[in-house]
Amino acid sequence: MIRTRQALFALVVVAQVLVAPLRPASAEAQAAPAAAPAPVPPPPIATPPGTTRMLIVPFEVADRDPRAVWLGEAAAVLLGDALRAMQLPALTRAERVRAFEEANLPTDARLSLASLVRVGHLVLASDLIVGTVRLSGEELVIDARRIRLDTGRLVEQTTDRAPLPELFALHERLARRLMGKPPTAGGTPAPTAPVAGAIPLGAFENYIKGLIAESPAAQIKFLQAALRIAPQDARAHLALAEVYADQGDHARALTEAHAVPATAPLGRRARFLAGRALVELARLDDAFQTFQALADERPTAALYNNLGVIQIRRVSTPQTGKPTYYFTKATELDPEEADYFFNLGYAYWLEKDAQAAVYWLREAVRRNTGDGDAHYVLGVALQAAGAAAEGVRELGLARQLSSKYAEWEKKPAGTDQVPKGLERPSQDLETMHGPQLDAAQLATKQHARLAAFYLLLSVATGLLAALAGAALARAQG
Repeated sequence: MIRTRQALFALVVVAQVLVAPLRPASAEAQAAPAAAPAPVPPPPIATPPGTTRMLIVPFEVADRDPRAVWLGEAAAVLLGDALRAMQLPALTRAERVRAFEEANLPTDARLSLASLVRVGHLVLASDLIVGTVRLSGEELVIDARRIRLDTGRLVEQTTDRAPLPELFALHERLARRLMGKPPTAGGTPAPTAPVAGAIPLGAFENYIKGLIAESPAAQIKFLQAALRIAPQDARAHLALAEVYADQGDHARALTEAHAVPATAPLGRRARFLAGRALVELARLDDAFQTFQALADERPTAALYNNLGVIQIRRVSTPQTGKPTYYFTKATELDPEEADYFFNLGYAYWLEKDAQAAVYWLREAVRRNTGDGDAHYVLGVALQAAGAAAEGVRELGLARQLSSKYAEWEKKPAGTDQVPKGLERPSQDLETMHGPQLDAAQLATKQHARLAAFYLLLSVATGLLAALAGAALARAQG
């Protein structure tokens, strides 16, 4: 019934968008913007009531024009930058990509408007921004729409055009119009600073092409080309660092992260990526100092979590603190992230405190019922704590989720059945709970349903066995 209502709602939204009258572009939108004087920052806009998150998806490319493929992604990136510069809650590209991936949706395919509306609901967005891009001669023409997801109403639709060299200013104007604001009080285009950081257009084009390239080799090629044009482009350095990290080339990832000055707007994220690379290179002391310095400046759950991971992987001292101390701090800062509770329970197991391990691992599976590792370690800890029957049930549930746990149980008697190296480092500096996107919830939804099914199946099997035993005993009596 819930899925049916969601499907009907999505169809209503699609219908409203399709039948909404297209607004003719105003004269100022049709005219190319005049040469801009010295740039000024875009003024902030008050967040509309009820606006929590704004999901901006890559715009469709009209006529599948191969010249304009990169402009569809560019539109999403630049509009997001412009909206956040105006202090509006637009999701970042990383948040959008992660949500699509963990919801098992393609990030590079054309999705129907109904599917995008469904994604918007899944990520708890209040607004969805979609549109099309089209090259007309030397001009870029963009049609953008903002849809309010709680009512299914098309709130704003605007069309604008400009020569490609004015790409950044074009998206800033569009961002303001999408929020129902003119570019300036006087109605003329505002001479705003490029949200891409005033990098050359060629560098930005290669940066976007590097983000959407299908192979790591192509990603590296485009990102390196962007950096040859704009060597100080922090976003390109960090994107390249991520590609190298995904390929296991952590030395090069570290080099790219170090290329971003610590004082740059993206300097904090660069230092976090450097810390991740140092962990992978087993330079744990350097990594600890990196994460500790970031936490001293502004603590986050991810930083404390990674400090705990490092303490598991090296010999901790009273001066540096136990892993459980850092994982506890992580759970306090973000009580919704299941991985932090798993790490805390796992760390207590490594400290041979079975009772504490059971307590925190129960918290982990309560938040993510499809976490097989958590069910397995909880089962072993329960058996060690004297709760044999409950431990067997947890181990059975883990085996239903993955066949690897049966192999883990084959370890010789007297050895620890829990493998080393199960701790989970954080890959992002900021988690996406609260006012941000809870992508982990999307990733675990299907596993949660599967885990709940097997849990009910296990309970039902036990009850049926008990009833059968009682019936047999009565028959024999």
